[in-house]
Amino acid sequence: MNEIDPARRFSSEAVRKFDGPADGDAPGGMNDVARQVATQYRRDTMSPIMVSGVLRMVEFGLLFVSGLCVYFYYVGFFNYFAWQYPVTIAAASFLAVVLLDVTDCYQVVSLMRPVANFSRILLAWAGAFALMALTAFTVKISEDYSRLLFGTWFVVGFVLLFGLRLVMSKLIRRWARDGRMERRAVIVGGGKAAEVLIRSVEKQPYNDIRICGIFDDRGDKRSPPIVAGYPKLGTISELIEFARIARIDMLIVSLPLTAETRVLQLLKKLWVLPVDIRLSAHSNALQFRPRAYSFIGSVPMLDIFDKPINDWDSVAKRAFDIIFSLIGIVVFSPVMLATAIAIKLDSKGPVLFRQKRHGFNNEVIEVYKFRSMYADRSDPTAKQTVTKNDSRVTRVGRFIRKTSIDELPQFFNSLLGTLSLVGPRPHAIAAQSHNLLYNEVVDGYFARHKVKPGVTGWAQINGWRGEMDTNEKIRMRTEYDLYYIENWSLLFDLRILFLTPVRLLNTENAY
Repeated sequence: MNEIDPARRFSSEAVRKFDGPADGDAPGGMNDVARQVATQYRRDTMSPIMVSGVLRMVEFGLLFVSGLCVYFYYVGFFNYFAWQYPVTIAAASFLAVVLLDVTDCYQVVSLMRPVANFSRILLAWAGAFALMALTAFTVKISEDYSRLLFGTWFVVGFVLLFGLRLVMSKLIRRWARDGRMERRAVIVGGGKAAEVLIRSVEKQPYNDIRICGIFDDRGDKRSPPIVAGYPKLGTISELIEFARIARIDMLIVSLPLTAETRVLQLLKKLWVLPVDIRLSAHSNALQFRPRAYSFIGSVPMLDIFDKPINDWDSVAKRAFDIIFSLIGIVVFSPVMLATAIAIKLDSKGPVLFRQKRHGFNNEVIEVYKFRSMYADRSDPTAKQTVTKNDSRVTRVGRFIRKTSIDELPQFFNSLLGTLSLVGPRPHAIAAQSHNLLYNEVVDGYFARHKVKPGVTGWAQINGWRGEMDTNEKIRMRTEYDLYYIENWSLLFDLRILFLTPVRLLNTENAY
């Protein structure tokens, strides 16, 4: 989460410490209408940021390849190949993409209206050539380049650029119509304030926001069941479950900034969800600096929480997982093979143990481990914590648990995408501490699931691994997990990954 200025004064720490009710972590059942609506939105959507980012790379490649083709057409493929031409073509292509970005030509509104933005696209492409020509004139190398070649590339490049924009506008309109490219939002809080907000959002041209419904704790007298044509689907507690079924991108809290106590009560329930949370500021009398706001069209919003590891960060983390999972599988394959043989020789039963655990957004996933218990005494629900000298653990199991070799099959979980290499460790669904589920022990426990769980994590390398036999241990593990989520970076992941083998030498809490 970014550093918060005075306008963004609600932090996760403030929400966690708020002394109001904390029943959001135990969501009630949804009504049938809400469940039906949530089911309609189960499919992931394409992020506009990702689409425009991919388009940047495609346009750079298109311009660069077209420039090389023009060069080879005039010079010949097997004739003299001057290195300065490819370098200049690449520089001009990159500069064109930068200028298109600066002139907002990658905004969804612009992509949907290429004809209306014809002059801006032409100006950006011409600007790249003008800057390159000025540079060549300044360093006195302009006579080294063919004017005919670059004149031809200017025409060919622009035709390809504008043609691609025409195709993209049709695709984006189709994706928006089919619900494949949109930002799904839920309004939190009903009544007149929600109606004004919805009307303001709907007035925005080429809006990519799809409002999925309204949730409010208040009764129908203060919060009507239908607001601006959208149904009130349930209470705030029911919203927790709704957001874990539907792929919601954003929660917009439609309450005045002056209702601070009420806002904090809502955020205490909602901050555990992996979504952007915005506070509508369109009707607030209190005004902040313009940079304090984000906008949906021209409707101002105060950013309360951002979804962690989103868009390009998620792409980078997935690439990190694939690369290092493959390396781990190759490096540890002899150890995994030897472990599998030892398990089969030591006791009857399968080599692998599959356990249901909580994954991203509280989804149930299946995690692989080497079997460390006797097959007829295994505990898939993890209701009974493994303790020191536990009679259920085999001889081989005792060794592989202490050394964490039993976790090595999770490299395959990471490769397949159910786990990440680094993240909060996934706990079994029925894991308990003193006959209490973990979420009953720790307020805000489910916030650990705002990111994909990991094979190793920040809590584990700081000593919070193994048996969770006290409430304090699970609280501390959760605190370290939340710190990781709020401070994530690829370098942080790399640091945790390389510290894991060193810290695993301490087997004090591993049984």
